[in-house]
Amino acid sequence: MSTPTALIAEDEPLLAQALQAELARAWPELAIVATVGDGAAAVEAALRHRPDVLFFDIRMPGLGGLDAAVDLADAWPRELPFPALVFVTAYDQYAVQAFEAQAVDYVLKPVQPARLQKTVEKLRELLTRHAAPAMDRTLAQLRSLLALNAAAPDATAQASSPLKVIQASVGNTLRLVPMEDVLYFEAADKYLRVVTADHEVLLRTPLKELLPQLEPSVFWQVHRGTVVRATAIESVLRDEAGKLSLALKARPEKLPVSRLYAHLFKAM
Repeated sequence: MSTPTALIAEDEPLLAQALQAELARAWPELAIVATVGDGAAAVEAALRHRPDVLFFDIRMPGLGGLDAAVDLADAWPRELPFPALVFVTAYDQYAVQAFEAQAVDYVLKPVQPARLQKTVEKLRELLTRHAAPAMDRTLAQLRSLLALNAAAPDATAQASSPLKVIQASVGNTLRLVPMEDVLYFEAADKYLRVVTADHEVLLRTPLKELLPQLEPSVFWQVHRGTVVRATAIESVLRDEAGKLSLALKARPEKLPVSRLYAHLFKAM
C-alpha cells in the first residue's frame, strides 16, 4: 500500500500546526503534502497534489471550507476517486449535528485527540479497502450541508415571503426591477449582477443573503455564484468533457452548471 497523503487547509497557523502534530501521533505514516491558509489555495493545492484526505477548515477568509469542497468537486478529474473529506470546525452544536446527520466526518478545534483518533480509524479503514467515497454521495452530502448552512439560526437573510421587486441604485437613481423580469443572478467580485433580457443592474447584496428570498421552484441555483430562472432556460448543453452549460431564451451567453447541481438536469 502506498503512503497515504493529506492536505490541511486552516487559516490559523497555530491550529494548523497543532492538527499536523496530532495527526503525526495518531497516524505516523500519513504524509502532509501541503498546508494552506484559505479555500482558493486549498482547491489549487488539492488539484496539484491529489491527496487521499482533505482536512478543510469550515471557516476561512474568502472561500470557506464548504465552498472550497464544492469548487474542488467541480474541478476534480472525473476519472479519479475524490479524496476523503474531513471538515475542521470550532465546536458548534448546529454544525456538529449537521455533519453527523450527513455522515460527514469532522475534527473539532482546538484538536481533541480522542475525536481525531476516531476520524483516523475511519480514514485508515477507508483507504485500506480502497473504498473512495462515490462522487454522487459526496455531492449529495455537500448539497445538504449547503442547504443546512443557509437555514442556520445565524443566517443573515430571513425572508417571510419571496421578493417581488429588486431595488438597485444606478447613479443617483433607484431602479426597481420586477422579479418576473429577472433571468438570472450572478456573483461578480463584490457585486451581484441582476440580469434581465435587455439590461442588468448591480447589487451589493451577497448571493448567499439573497437566496432565502427567492422561490426555489422558480429560481434554480446551478453554480456556486449563479441562480437562473428555470423558465428562462432554452436548452442544456454537454461538452466533450461532460460539463453542462445552459443556453437561455433571451440572452446569448451560456451559463456553466457545476457538478454539484448537474442532478437538476437528470435527462442529461
